[in-house]
Amino acid sequence: MTLSKLTAGLFAATVLTAPAFAQGYPERQITMVVPFSAGGPTDTVARLVAERMSDDLGQQIVIQNVGGAGGTLGAGQVANAEADGYTVLLHHIGMATSETLYRNLAYDTLNAFEYVGLVTEVPMVVTARQDFEPADFPAFVEYVKANADSLTLANAGIGAASHLCGMLLMQALEAPLVTVPYKGTGPAMTDLLGGQVDIMCDQTTNTTQQIKAGTIKAYAVTTPERLELFPDLPTAAESGFEAMQFGIWHGVYTPKGTPAEINQRLSESLQKALADEGVAQAMADLGTAPSSAADATPEALKAKLESEIARWKPVIEAAGVYAD
Repeated sequence: MTLSKLTAGLFAATVLTAPAFAQGYPERQITMVVPFSAGGPTDTVARLVAERMSDDLGQQIVIQNVGGAGGTLGAGQVANAEADGYTVLLHHIGMATSETLYRNLAYDTLNAFEYVGLVTEVPMVVTARQDFEPADFPAFVEYVKANADSLTLANAGIGAASHLCGMLLMQALEAPLVTVPYKGTGPAMTDLLGGQVDIMCDQTTNTTQQIKAGTIKAYAVTTPERLELFPDLPTAAESGFEAMQFGIWHGVYTPKGTPAEINQRLSESLQKALADEGVAQAMADLGTAPSSAADATPEALKAKLESEIARWKPVIEAAGVYAD
């Protein structure tokens, strides 16, 4: 056999094998890595979609929590995993911010992953301890500006959603508060409930129950419009803080080199999961909503990641606080 015929044969075999590999997918259990602890907001979102995707794919998606280093340990694990569609990552906005927060990141964020789709964008709420003095958000702004040196702002660690929201809050109010980082959302919320810290800005998925129970005070949301869940709670923009319009978006990724057909199959399954009435209701109860079919696509997630890296880079650099 000549070299040209051998090369042609190998090429034909490759062309035939790749789609066949994708058509049989999945043939076994899939691991979804969540780069944060079990029971947290991102873990809650992951378990909601994983259950419905498992039903659609005919194979179980098992959640593996790999916390640490602001989500970069779990993301790094997936970046180095086999690119066969059996290891996926569900990460939040930290995929974008870690690019600047970590100056020695172990992977190239934009080039280490393939994209499946967006899952949801969770609103943030500015909250405080139950007995915090201000009665409403305008009063909150005045009080915080006047007492910035003595007030504490809790977060769940560098790179966490509460850390990012806290940075925007301090930047918007031009009030450098005393920040208190914790090892996770749970401990931070516990101390806010106990009155050991004054303020925390976090996701509705983590604050809704406490706000409804009246165990913490809520002052404003970061959405463009008021939430149906809290119709009496104003937006930060209503008080002139348009820069605080943002949410903690979540997306699903696979390792670089995962066949496009597999990513497309996962995207289609994700879209079906997000269209499920039970998933929509569960998210509504947490103050969020599923991403649309148009956003639960590889193209939409890639565009979102690129734009968010560009948005957060100057914010983080201005704060001058890095994770390494």
